[in-house]
Amino acid sequence: MKSIAASKISSTVAELCVRANVRLRPDVVSALKKAYCRENSHRAKELLRAIIANAAIAQRKRLAICQDTGMPVVFLEIGQEIRIIGDLYAAVQRGIEAGYRKGFLRNSIVRDPLTRGRPSYTPAVIHTDIVKGNSLKITVFPKGFGCENKSQLKMFKPTAELPEIKQLIIDAVKSAGPDACPPYIVGVGIGGTSDYAALLAKKALLRKITYPVTRTVYPNSKIEDDLLQQINRLNIGPMGLGGKTTALAVHIETYPTHIAGLPVAVNLSCHALRSASQVL
Repeated sequence: MKSIAASKISSTVAELCVRANVRLRPDVVSALKKAYCRENSHRAKELLRAIIANAAIAQRKRLAICQDTGMPVVFLEIGQEIRIIGDLYAAVQRGIEAGYRKGFLRNSIVRDPLTRGRPSYTPAVIHTDIVKGNSLKITVFPKGFGCENKSQLKMFKPTAELPEIKQLIIDAVKSAGPDACPPYIVGVGIGGTSDYAALLAKKALLRKITYPVTRTVYPNSKIEDDLLQQINRLNIGPMGLGGKTTALAVHIETYPTHIAGLPVAVNLSCHALRSASQVL
């Protein structure tokens, strides 16, 4: 049985924190460049050019892409044939603190949501999945709260039809308007329970942005394409100043649900969709 030391997990998480915050994902950069080529509006093109340039400078100088370095969200895919030597969750939290300090990243976490208090680097939110195999995949996803605050959840009746669900998603983007730094990536979770739909919506943001979406891999790609077209007709545009690019992608993840319900959650990401992964 493969063994992984907690110290190795901590050092990996620390490096992923820095990498995620200073290096915009290649698929996001590619989507931004394609959007730049499609835009007709001079103002929208200039804003996209500035966003792309900012990402390049951040990577070159190892500076945070955005001053909001997010609430650290960590996804762990734990192979059932490995053994963790030490405290897994404590190792992740140590890695978050070390990484944020090493990268000179903002400490944005208040330990009591009601009394608030002085910000710190931790705790992170940790999600775990037990999977087949003998490896551990770690994904660090710093989630800025300008876009997180625009999350929505609705418990539809099971008789709800697709147009109603689509309207919820479009209205979520419309109500966010310019506030969460568009162009957006729209994560949607459908099914499960209320909490699981919200988790699916966040996981949807980790999916690679591809053009065109492969329909054999993503069965809801036709719905995603249609939603993307409708959202981009809202004319919110880059940074809310108009244009053809209000969103770069819509990603939908689904799960079986109860006969009496139909949970739908929407989780938006700003244009700085940051995540980094490593397999141990």
